[in-house]
Amino acid sequence: MAIIAPSLLSADFLHLADDCNMLNKSKADWYHLDVMDGQFVPNISFGPMFVEFFRKATTKFCDVHLMIVEPEK
Repeated sequence: MAIIAPSLLSADFLHLADDCNMLNKSKADWYHLDVMDGQFVPNISFGPMFVEFFRKATTKFCDVHLMIVEPEK
């Protein structure tokens, strides 16, 4: 069975709460969060604090993809 997991990187960050509410009401199964540190990959995205706060606003499972050098931190 396929799992639908929209990536938060495609969200409109000026209207993140609206996008989160829309996804909470959607038929998507999960959210997908790409955490990038700028070292493991050249881009920087979300840190642990953002993931924690975002998780509190969601009603669905969050699939977190860690693209970071030191995941134990």
